[in-house]
Amino acid sequence: MSISTSVLSDLLKSLPYLRPQLYFKASLTALSHAMEDQVLAATLFQPLVIASFQRERFYRQEAHRYQRLSQRSDQIYVLSAPETDFTNSSEYYEKVAFEPEDGLSQEWHLVVIADNYATCLVCRESLGSIAKNKQVPEISPGLDTDTGRRFEGIWTSERGVSLKAAQLLLDRIVVYRPVLADKIEEARQRFGLGEPRGNSGTAALNEYACDIDTDPFVQRLVTYLQASQYKLHKAYRSITAQARKERLVNSISTAIRRSLDPREVLNVAAQELGQHLGTCRCLIYRAQATDGQAIIEHEFLNPGIVSVRGQTWELENNPLFREIIQEGEGVCVTDTLIDDRVTSSAALSLIAKKFAIRSWLMEPVFYQGRLLGIVELHYCRLPPHEWQSGELDLVKAIATQVGAALIQAEAFANLEELNKQLEALDRTRSNLIAITGHELRTPLSTIQVCLESLASEPDMPLELQQVMLNTALSDSERMRKLVQDFLTLSNLESGRVEWHSESLSFQECVDLALSRLRSRSAEDKPPQIKIQIAENLPLVRADGDWLVEVLAKLIDNACKFTPSSGQITIEAARNSHQMVEVTVADTGRGIEPNRLEIVFDRFYQEEGALRRTTGGTGLGLAISRQIVNGWGGEIWAQSTGKDQGSQFHFTIPIVQGTTGD
Repeated sequence: MSISTSVLSDLLKSLPYLRPQLYFKASLTALSHAMEDQVLAATLFQPLVIASFQRERFYRQEAHRYQRLSQRSDQIYVLSAPETDFTNSSEYYEKVAFEPEDGLSQEWHLVVIADNYATCLVCRESLGSIAKNKQVPEISPGLDTDTGRRFEGIWTSERGVSLKAAQLLLDRIVVYRPVLADKIEEARQRFGLGEPRGNSGTAALNEYACDIDTDPFVQRLVTYLQASQYKLHKAYRSITAQARKERLVNSISTAIRRSLDPREVLNVAAQELGQHLGTCRCLIYRAQATDGQAIIEHEFLNPGIVSVRGQTWELENNPLFREIIQEGEGVCVTDTLIDDRVTSSAALSLIAKKFAIRSWLMEPVFYQGRLLGIVELHYCRLPPHEWQSGELDLVKAIATQVGAALIQAEAFANLEELNKQLEALDRTRSNLIAITGHELRTPLSTIQVCLESLASEPDMPLELQQVMLNTALSDSERMRKLVQDFLTLSNLESGRVEWHSESLSFQECVDLALSRLRSRSAEDKPPQIKIQIAENLPLVRADGDWLVEVLAKLIDNACKFTPSSGQITIEAARNSHQMVEVTVADTGRGIEPNRLEIVFDRFYQEEGALRRTTGGTGLGLAISRQIVNGWGGEIWAQSTGKDQGSQFHFTIPIVQGTTGD
């Protein structure tokens, strides 16, 4: 016989009185399950069951049912065109692999024969339905199982028709598996397959006779009607779900536009998107095309799933990230265990295993062609997640909103920072003009008066001449120190200073700093200076000249704002961070708590540049900060407010293995 022939055609040719009917795929599924349930109900004794599934993909959906059917009979035959591993075998039941060119590949068969029961379903897919399926792209394999597929054929409980259908299918099975000939012959003998049945009209009285309970079959059909109603409700739910998605996009867009903080933007989007799609993990992080790494800061997490917040995500050797950069589109992985992009990358395989990622989606956040970040969705449960077009569209929509919001937040942050810089520059300019005007003009005026007096009055007494010279020299030194402070700060800020670190005794540095303080007149007597250095203080590692400079400036600053009746204390002790912490404390004017940080700004004057009672440029603390930062230390100020005194702290690295003198 020719294996290209149709079983349905052969059946209609043998029994010309049969009239085929139209069936949809959903109807055939319900009928097949009803017939199988009748067998599973154990009301039939060792029935003959023959099922043909067209292709292996359809068989796989029902394989578990046929394992259960094999417990009811040893005469179970399942036919299918192989696509992967479907082969001839006899493990649970007889599997028959037919050629894809066989007419069976376009047909749907199920035949059940028992001593007191018979029914069959023999259908062929309509040519229009087959042509339509061939037009379906391979990337959408789920569409070829659509319930809208149409079939033409016979469904009947007429015993003669069922026996003829069984005979035709058994003949086809013998062609593919001759080794089953003896087993098939047993079925023929038992059920009288192939024997002459006489005139169909005279046999009609007994054709439908059966004495079994067909309630399982009926119940299955009722269930199918209920399922149809369920599908209708499901369609309504689908429409409702789409509306919810639109509301989600709108709500995220609104939340994003209300905030100019990019961290809040990313966190809101991650939480909303992760909850809506029911993912195990949703990540959103900043990344540019040239980045080699990214740190995960924003994460939605389902209970029981391992967090990746704070982890460093490798991007440079990530094939999925590289594909995004090259193609400008998102990538999705249905199953990380079999996807070549993951299995061929040791780094990706390790990430997928470590964080139990089974299905993976990466969607880029672009704005005008510029990559700003990545949205990632992880499904960690079985089975692997089949990405739906609606999900992908939703993620793209959210990514677009996130991109616009990030640019908006970034622009605002840049503008805010620029405004701060401009304000700081304006303050610096104003202070520079005021301070240089005051600090330079005053000594220049004094020097000019002294020199003019000496030049115009040659008969001036020697004592007065000496006073004039001393005054001019003093003010010129004041100007020299002002210019020196400008140059020092400029060199420190530009990085033009060479550091010469060495092991130093802190006590010696304090002594040098005190000796460098300018001499004060009797009426400008400095406050009492008290030194408290911890015993066995280890040696410190720093540039000696710069360390003495910091100490001198902090002590000089304390002297300016502390009355002569007050006290200055210099303390030094080892702290818990393996550093020496130095404190220069005074009992003077104090600092308002909200100004403790800005006192280190250039040209900062606590009283204002134009109404000061103390001299100076406001560069001493700025210079001190640059020096301390240069050797890797920290500097900060503390004070409880006006007239409460102040404390300036800074740290110096210690020389390891030393305990002091």
